[in-house]
Amino acid sequence: MSNPSKVTKAEEFEPRIVAFLCKWCSSAGSDLAGVSRIQYSANATPITIPCSGSVSPMFILSAFNKGADGVLISGCHPGDCHYMEGNYLARRKLYLVKELLQFIGLESERFRMSWVSAAEGAKFAEVVDEFVEDLRVLGPQNRLKAKR
Repeated sequence: MSNPSKVTKAEEFEPRIVAFLCKWCSSAGSDLAGVSRIQYSANATPITIPCSGSVSPMFILSAFNKGADGVLISGCHPGDCHYMEGNYLARRKLYLVKELLQFIGLESERFRMSWVSAAEGAKFAEVVDEFVEDLRVLGPQNRLKAKR
Protein backbone atom coordinates (compact mmCIF):
# COMPACT_ATOMS: atom_id res chain seq x y z
CA MET A 1 0.00 0.00 0.00
CA SER A 2 1.38 3.40 -0.96
CA ASN A 3 1.70 6.22 1.51
CA PRO A 4 -0.46 9.17 0.31
CA SER A 5 1.74 11.69 2.11
CA LYS A 6 4.81 10.45 0.24
CA VAL A 7 4.55 12.34 -3.04
CA THR A 8 7.39 12.23 -5.51
CA LYS A 9 8.98 15.40 -6.83
CA ALA A 10 7.63 14.69 -10.33
CA GLU A 11 4.09 14.67 -8.96
CA GLU A 12 4.64 17.94 -7.05
CA PHE A 13 6.22 19.76 -9.95
CA GLU A 14 3.86 21.96 -11.94
CA PRO A 15 5.64 23.21 -15.05
CA ARG A 16 5.27 26.82 -16.14
CA ILE A 17 4.70 27.21 -19.86
CA VAL A 18 4.79 30.40 -21.89
CA ALA A 19 2.59 29.93 -24.95
CA PHE A 20 2.98 32.31 -27.89
CA LEU A 21 -0.26 31.94 -29.87
CA CYS A 22 -1.03 33.29 -33.32
CA LYS A 23 -4.06 35.57 -32.96
CA TRP A 24 -5.75 34.23 -36.10
CA CYS A 25 -5.69 30.53 -35.34
CA SER A 26 -4.18 29.19 -32.13
CA SER A 27 -5.39 31.97 -29.85
CA ALA A 28 -8.90 31.47 -31.25
CA GLY A 29 -8.41 27.72 -30.75
CA SER A 30 -7.58 28.29 -27.08
CA ASP A 31 -10.65 30.51 -26.78
CA LEU A 32 -12.76 27.75 -28.34
CA ALA A 33 -11.37 25.26 -25.81
CA GLY A 34 -12.43 27.65 -23.06
CA VAL A 35 -15.96 28.37 -24.29
CA SER A 36 -16.43 24.67 -25.05
CA ARG A 37 -15.49 23.96 -21.41
CA ILE A 38 -12.80 21.51 -22.43
CA GLN A 39 -10.72 20.63 -19.40
CA TYR A 40 -6.96 21.00 -19.81
CA SER A 41 -3.96 21.92 -17.71
CA ALA A 42 -3.80 25.50 -16.50
CA ASN A 43 -0.01 25.60 -16.70
CA ALA A 44 0.24 27.69 -19.88
CA THR A 45 0.36 31.46 -19.87
CA PRO A 46 -0.94 32.55 -23.29
CA ILE A 47 0.59 35.48 -25.12
CA THR A 48 -1.23 36.48 -28.29
CA ILE A 49 1.02 37.45 -31.17
CA PRO A 50 0.14 38.63 -34.71
CA CYS A 51 1.74 35.60 -36.38
CA SER A 52 3.92 32.65 -35.34
CA GLY A 53 6.49 34.00 -37.81
CA SER A 54 6.81 37.16 -35.70
CA VAL A 55 8.23 35.36 -32.65
CA SER A 56 11.76 36.49 -32.00
CA PRO A 57 14.21 33.94 -30.62
CA MET A 58 14.88 36.57 -27.94
CA PHE A 59 11.27 36.15 -26.71
CA ILE A 60 11.91 32.44 -26.25
CA LEU A 61 15.22 32.88 -24.44
CA SER A 62 13.69 35.61 -22.30
CA ALA A 63 10.84 33.31 -21.28
CA PHE A 64 13.34 30.66 -20.16
CA ASN A 65 15.39 33.33 -18.40
CA LYS A 66 12.33 34.49 -16.47
CA GLY A 67 11.58 30.98 -15.22
CA ALA A 68 9.53 29.19 -17.86
CA ASP A 69 9.99 25.42 -17.84
CA GLY A 70 8.73 25.19 -21.42
CA VAL A 71 7.87 27.43 -24.35
CA LEU A 72 5.11 26.65 -26.82
CA ILE A 73 4.72 28.38 -30.17
CA SER A 74 1.45 27.69 -31.93
CA GLY A 75 0.28 29.01 -35.26
CA CYS A 76 -1.90 28.38 -38.28
CA HIS A 77 -1.52 25.14 -40.21
CA PRO A 78 1.02 25.36 -43.04
CA GLY A 79 -0.69 26.93 -46.02
CA ASP A 80 -3.35 28.68 -43.90
CA CYS A 81 -1.30 31.67 -42.69
CA HIS A 82 -3.10 35.00 -42.92
CA TYR A 83 0.23 36.56 -43.86
CA MET A 84 0.84 33.91 -46.54
CA GLU A 85 4.24 32.61 -45.38
CA GLY A 86 4.49 33.46 -41.69
CA ASN A 87 4.19 29.90 -40.44
CA TYR A 88 6.76 28.69 -42.97
CA LEU A 89 9.12 31.39 -41.69
CA ALA A 90 8.34 30.32 -38.12
CA ARG A 91 9.09 26.69 -38.89
CA ARG A 92 12.51 27.53 -40.33
CA LYS A 93 13.36 30.03 -37.60
CA LEU A 94 12.23 27.85 -34.74
CA TYR A 95 14.15 24.84 -36.05
CA LEU A 96 17.28 26.96 -35.56
CA VAL A 97 16.11 27.96 -32.07
CA LYS A 98 15.82 24.29 -31.17
CA GLU A 99 19.38 23.74 -32.38
CA LEU A 100 20.53 26.76 -30.36
CA LEU A 101 18.87 25.44 -27.20
CA GLN A 102 20.63 22.10 -27.61
CA PHE A 103 23.94 23.90 -28.19
CA ILE A 104 23.64 25.83 -24.94
CA GLY A 105 22.70 22.68 -23.02
CA LEU A 106 18.95 23.01 -22.63
CA GLU A 107 16.78 20.02 -23.47
CA SER A 108 15.13 20.69 -26.83
CA GLU A 109 11.98 18.96 -25.54
CA ARG A 110 11.33 22.11 -23.50
CA PHE A 111 10.48 23.93 -26.70
CA ARG A 112 7.53 22.90 -28.84
CA MET A 113 5.78 24.13 -31.94
CA SER A 114 2.27 23.16 -32.96
CA TRP A 115 -0.31 23.99 -35.60
CA VAL A 116 -3.78 24.62 -34.20
CA SER A 117 -6.61 26.24 -36.17
CA ALA A 118 -9.43 28.35 -34.73
CA ALA A 119 -11.75 25.33 -35.01
CA GLU A 120 -9.50 22.97 -33.04
CA GLY A 121 -10.17 23.73 -29.38
CA ALA A 122 -9.86 20.05 -28.44
CA LYS A 123 -6.51 19.83 -30.22
CA PHE A 124 -5.22 22.89 -28.36
CA ALA A 125 -6.16 21.28 -25.03
CA GLU A 126 -4.44 18.06 -26.11
CA VAL A 127 -1.25 19.90 -27.11
CA VAL A 128 -1.05 21.69 -23.74
CA ASP A 129 -1.77 18.52 -21.72
CA GLU A 130 0.88 16.52 -23.60
CA PHE A 131 3.45 19.28 -23.17
CA VAL A 132 2.75 19.51 -19.43
CA GLU A 133 3.21 15.74 -19.03
CA ASP A 134 6.47 15.80 -21.01
CA LEU A 135 7.80 18.70 -18.90
CA ARG A 136 6.91 16.92 -15.65
CA VAL A 137 9.26 14.12 -16.69
CA LEU A 138 12.06 16.63 -17.41
CA GLY A 139 11.61 18.49 -14.10
CA PRO A 140 12.22 22.18 -13.45
CA GLN A 141 14.29 24.20 -15.90
CA ASN A 142 17.17 25.85 -14.07
CA ARG A 143 19.76 26.11 -16.85
CA LEU A 144 18.69 29.51 -18.22
CA LYS A 145 16.68 30.75 -15.25
CA ALA A 146 18.10 33.97 -13.84
CA LYS A 147 19.25 33.91 -10.25
CA ARG A 148 17.29 36.60 -8.45
